[in-house]
Amino acid sequence: MHISSRIVVLLTICLVFLSDASLAQHSTSSSERELFNSINHDRQAHGLPALKWNDALAVAARKHATRMARQKSLSHQFPGEASLPGRAHQAGAHFVSLSENVAEGPDASLIHSQFVKSPKHHANILDTDMNSIGIGVAERNGQLFAVEDFSKSK
Repeated sequence: MHISSRIVVLLTICLVFLSDASLAQHSTSSSERELFNSINHDRQAHGLPALKWNDALAVAARKHATRMARQKSLSHQFPGEASLPGRAHQAGAHFVSLSENVAEGPDASLIHSQFVKSPKHHANILDTDMNSIGIGVAERNGQLFAVEDFSKSK
């Protein structure tokens, strides 16, 4: 009886932890919101429609941003990690096409400025084929690691 009560306590702790982790995945950080708003402001300034937020893409972006922060490195794919389409699919995203921006910086404003100054990254932001986005930001030692996953949703 004593062993089974310990198991119940451990299972309860695990469920609480998993519940908190799940909630953390679905709450949007202020940096993610700032990047989302900056992207849509930039698109609207160029006469383009705003992108819609996609929770599944955000989950994929957050996982990748966390991996970049953990490895202190920028990459679109790390050894042993699924490709962008694989990560998006695993997170439950449904898409026709995808693109991705990754960056590191001290704050969301500077990261967005870096994307705008880069022709390839800015092209992703202004891509007329894309209609949704998920953004993930992870922090390590005061540096933000950001991932913007764009998609043309099905």
